[in-house]
Amino acid sequence: MTGLPWDASYHDGPAPWDIGQPQPAIVRLASEGGLAGAVLDAGCGTGENALHVASLGLSVLGVDVAETALAIAREKAAERGIEVEFAAADAFQLERLGRRFETVLDCGLFHTFDDDDERTRYATSLASVTEHDGTLYVLCFSDDGPDTGPHPISQEELRAAFNPSNGWSVASIEPDRIQTRFHGEGGAPAWFATIKRI
Repeated sequence: MTGLPWDASYHDGPAPWDIGQPQPAIVRLASEGGLAGAVLDAGCGTGENALHVASLGLSVLGVDVAETALAIAREKAAERGIEVEFAAADAFQLERLGRRFETVLDCGLFHTFDDDDERTRYATSLASVTEHDGTLYVLCFSDDGPDTGPHPISQEELRAAFNPSNGWSVASIEPDRIQTRFHGEGGAPAWFATIKRI
């Protein structure tokens, strides 16, 4: 997986998923105290979720394969005076970061992986950087409802990817919404999964 196709998404104005603010689900999660310790934002894009979390005083690393998105994220951090770190990383090789996190966010990355093999590799990669008893939150397009996103995911696919054999236990999967530039004000149907590292 090179970053080039993803990087191109940011060359001619905002990408379809770049809404210029954090996802409401992440704002809600933070306000409910769902974030703890060092936080990893996997597939951070231009950094809105990472910036929001960092503005609350948490230590945050946002990673992405798209260098253009990371450059935009760093500019935003500088403009807003927010202490946050952004780095290029391959989602399948997160162990190369050489770090561990208590909380991991995935907003719109999981649903970009096409098959069981990619999803399992990704889940294993995430496990390599998540502390035992740490929490992964996945916000992805769901297959439930009208006007679904381009890569809808079923609850079964989430449970298949994150299972005890690769270090995970799905605590809950709740219906939610993802905001995009091409869905209306209400956003697209989503799953919000809370997954524990075991």
